[in-house]
Amino acid sequence: MNARRLRASLKGWGGVGAMAVVCALAAVFALLLPVTQSRQTGTEDLGGQGTAKGDQIRAAKCPDPEKQSLSPSSGDQNGTAVQKIKDRGFLIVGVDQNSYRFGYRDPNSESDDAELEGFDIDLAHEIADKIVGDRPGNIRFRAIPTDQRVPAIQDGKVDMVVRTMTINCDRLKQVAFSSPYFETGQQVLAPKKSDITGLDKSLADKRICTAKGSTAWDALDAASKAGTLPASAGFRDRTVPNQLDCLVRLQLGEADAVVTDGALAASQAAQDPTVGLKGEPFTDEFYGVAMKKGADDLVRRVNGILVDYRKDGWQKSYDKWLAESLGESSGPPPVQYK
Repeated sequence: MNARRLRASLKGWGGVGAMAVVCALAAVFALLLPVTQSRQTGTEDLGGQGTAKGDQIRAAKCPDPEKQSLSPSSGDQNGTAVQKIKDRGFLIVGVDQNSYRFGYRDPNSESDDAELEGFDIDLAHEIADKIVGDRPGNIRFRAIPTDQRVPAIQDGKVDMVVRTMTINCDRLKQVAFSSPYFETGQQVLAPKKSDITGLDKSLADKRICTAKGSTAWDALDAASKAGTLPASAGFRDRTVPNQLDCLVRLQLGEADAVVTDGALAASQAAQDPTVGLKGEPFTDEFYGVAMKKGADDLVRRVNGILVDYRKDGWQKSYDKWLAESLGESSGPPPVQYK
């Protein structure tokens, strides 16, 4: 986590068992149970920032992937991709429903069809309001596992993905990204009583869980090759479809540690007071809205929306969803277009 962005201020939050059960059931039954959002949205399952900065692992071949998006003023914002969404009458967005405070269903809700909410969900609503118009039914959510984010975009199942998705060079070859809307870094999460101290020799012979298709796995692979991660640390065959599954494995004793984005790690620590962040973040990463390559007008439109959202909506959403577990923020990351 970049120290100039956020400071860790973790607070316990009970009911993690309920959270895990609810989210697991939601993932299983998302296709079977219709969900009505408070704004009359639909949801469908397609898959069925911490402490001071430490040494950074960053690909030399692509030092600034977060600076490769199109400027809002560089061309048409109302081309074929945007018009298709307007003609349809609603935006289709791939999201998570298991990431506490980013995209999730409140486990304490008294409703049988608790709506999706969180930091990413707020942004998705903002984009829909600005493209389609602020009216009921202007958005449809699709719950997508981590490793299905890119295929969902490429196959046209969603217009975009707003799901704690890191902008990196490999993904830029497959999809287009907006300018960054959030900054974080990979970090280790483990039981507080464990002897794990971070990405170091304390992970020797430990079982490390990551989400399949996540940048966490890539970061561990890079650390292993660089010798930063002990060779005996097991992570290559310990991936799960969704990040919450790693927390459950940690609770069941089936994993010794989790590596994920520091923002998500802090949210998981807020769910379960028996776990905590270990050591410092070891990457710099930026979340972006992912869209189909070639949809330049949509990318420019989203970037234009983000310009205003950073001024008027970002901080309000951050304070509502993330400040409790991540502490104060100096605001969204700076933006530079290609």
